[in-house]
Amino acid sequence: MSYDWEGLVQEDRVHRALYTDPAIFNAEMTKIFGGTWVYIAHESEIPNVNDYVTRKLGLRPVIVLRDSNNILRVLYNRCTHRGTTLCRHEKGNARAFQCPYHGWNFLNSGKLRGVPWADGYSADIKDEKFNLAQAPRVESYRGFIFATLNLEAPGLLNWLGPMTKPIDEWLDRNPGGKIVVCEANRFKYKGNWKLAYDNSSDGYHVIYSHRSLLEMESRLSDEANKGMAYYKNSPDSLAMYVQYMGNGHHFKDKRPNLQARPGGLWAIESTHPGKEYAEAEFRRKYGERADSLLDLAGSEPVNINIFPNLSLLGNHIQVFQPISVNETDAVWYGTRIEDVNGDIGDALGTINALRMRTQEGFPNFGEVDDLANFEQIQVGLQCEEDEWIYMNRGHGIPDRVKTNADGTITAPATDEVFMREYIKEWKRLMKGPTPLSIKREP
Repeated sequence: MSYDWEGLVQEDRVHRALYTDPAIFNAEMTKIFGGTWVYIAHESEIPNVNDYVTRKLGLRPVIVLRDSNNILRVLYNRCTHRGTTLCRHEKGNARAFQCPYHGWNFLNSGKLRGVPWADGYSADIKDEKFNLAQAPRVESYRGFIFATLNLEAPGLLNWLGPMTKPIDEWLDRNPGGKIVVCEANRFKYKGNWKLAYDNSSDGYHVIYSHRSLLEMESRLSDEANKGMAYYKNSPDSLAMYVQYMGNGHHFKDKRPNLQARPGGLWAIESTHPGKEYAEAEFRRKYGERADSLLDLAGSEPVNINIFPNLSLLGNHIQVFQPISVNETDAVWYGTRIEDVNGDIGDALGTINALRMRTQEGFPNFGEVDDLANFEQIQVGLQCEEDEWIYMNRGHGIPDRVKTNADGTITAPATDEVFMREYIKEWKRLMKGPTPLSIKREP
């Protein structure tokens, strides 16, 4: 495949082919979802030895697990005999996996343990080529597990770079700096995966795309500043901002809009069924502690976007899973906290219940607005003679976009600088060599 990448990706626009060309999509599965670090699971989903979940690395089905020696592994979910899916459960605990087709049996280290009627093979069944393939590099940052097939990629910490700061802040507001991943809201849309990543720090669309959500959030006259209400008037005049962090990562920080006091975060939490009663009872029971405790249930107003497939928003973890050039899964995992320091007590259950109810806010009512937009963009991109998608908001305006001393780039909340910058990283990966590898247990 040969493309004029410089022609397809220009300073303020990109060609529609990036979203519609099946060959480009297939190359992305190699060069992006194989060639760089990809988020794969959270350690809290596999807390015990022999725990596993099944996921995908691009289009590759994989098993993410702690093996019997407590080593994190990402095994290809593919029997080495004839290629069938080895594990057909979403999660579980297993020391070994047996192929449902011919009964080949593998330890959770990936090593072949045995085959039925082995005397029927002249080959040495103990040859390591029969052991399961697995990602050669698996690393975790504060519980977030990433994998890559590229032995030449930088280490995970270097690749995350300045992005570790907002990740740390997102975690450290919770007791012990920890969260536990819970069950998910699962969405699907008929559009390219990059449409979701394009949108993940987009402050320009909020007041228009999410009009009904904004009206619902602020429908009570004495509570007119709920949810995303700070987008209603002149968002670029506020202290919130968007920041490009390098390596395709970007960050929208709306925390400067908060009141700097205990309860300031909970004060903007949108209304949902039963919230008023639960809050009143909580305040009656915990008195002066209520505000700081309720902040633990509130949705942190940040969009932390880790290229290519992970976003941390509010209390939620969103994962983009490409299916085809024009189909994507968007999965929103809830999170809960634990009483790590022993100072929350019996308030913990209510706090976690309220955190779960925040799933009824944006993930249920706002995400559907975005998915409708993504699908309609994909439809519009079938106009092949109208070739260009523009990412030019804020481009060329003096002093609007600032490059900071650490190399990060900051702009007003509605700017599209994060799109212009992340697509440069996309182009770099697509243009460059991609030395992918797997490993097998010896």
